[in-house]
Amino acid sequence: MRDLKYLAAFSTPLVAVIALYLSGYYTFLTPMYAFGMIPMMELIFSQSTTNLSEVEVEEKSTNRIFDWLLYLNIPIVYGLLIATILSIHNGTYETYELVGLIFSTGIVLGSNGINVAHELGHRQTQVEQIMAKLLLLPSLYMHFFVEHNFGHHLHAATKEDPATARYNQIVYSFWFTSTIRQYINAWKIQKNLRQRGNISFFSFKNNMFWFTVLQLTYVATIFYFFGTLLLVFILASAVVSFLLLETINYIEHYGLQRKKLASGRYERVREIHSWNSNHVIGRIVLYELTRHSDHHYKASKKYQLLDCHEKSPQMPFGYPTSMVLALLPPLWFKVMNKRIPSEMNS
Repeated sequence: MRDLKYLAAFSTPLVAVIALYLSGYYTFLTPMYAFGMIPMMELIFSQSTTNLSEVEVEEKSTNRIFDWLLYLNIPIVYGLLIATILSIHNGTYETYELVGLIFSTGIVLGSNGINVAHELGHRQTQVEQIMAKLLLLPSLYMHFFVEHNFGHHLHAATKEDPATARYNQIVYSFWFTSTIRQYINAWKIQKNLRQRGNISFFSFKNNMFWFTVLQLTYVATIFYFFGTLLLVFILASAVVSFLLLETINYIEHYGLQRKKLASGRYERVREIHSWNSNHVIGRIVLYELTRHSDHHYKASKKYQLLDCHEKSPQMPFGYPTSMVLALLPPLWFKVMNKRIPSEMNS
């Protein structure tokens, strides 16, 4: 039964369904839950630094339930998106209700879409990688698949990485620098991959070209069948979702830097180059994303197997709470800057 704790990750889309059904001011239930109730629960429930034993690792690494808990997000995310689109198209909503539904849908696209796509994107099977791409589509952030796997994991905690926030950089400027630079980097990475593999621009292996086609087709289809209002809705929801991702990117490596060696190369990524959090609630609802240090230490390790490393820099709060804190830069700097090793904040 303990393995089913990750069912709690479905609580966010469940709240979104309730918000859609009740309408009115209840459309804001999802942001209230994600950034109000969950942070409150994180403050109440204790942390857990316990790692799995060798026997547990062997058992959980082959238990397919952990994979199916990820796969179920595909019908859930698309089911909610379609239900919301049809509800808006067939109903009459006030402006404030539409705003609530934009945030509600965007949060689900971020937490159960992009976040799960991140986990599946590191898998080696083609089917799971296709699932990752499908989950990125509604967020219009499919380039993340290329840049994250071939860029971020190579350059994390360096100035070359757009997804690593600099010391004293506020999250709002990071949204712009990270979003724009990651997209540009994704095209550069894809160009290098094509040249090394002697692949034509129109090849099915040119992910960035087909990502663009798929996303434009999605946007055009919504506009053609449902009109301007739903076009604005899906675009705004996508923006909310990828800004949630970028806020997570912001807190994951804020202020941490790898040393540059005499050879001109950077030291290898270690456990000290990502912020770790052992707060139980955040760990469960984000599929252990908060044990980010171990993820970068060994990216192929499945979420249920991630360890806590004592040498990793520890966040005082869970990731959901830290995301709220990051939106208040003076408070964020006051809490976090003193926790950054002095040799890293130059």
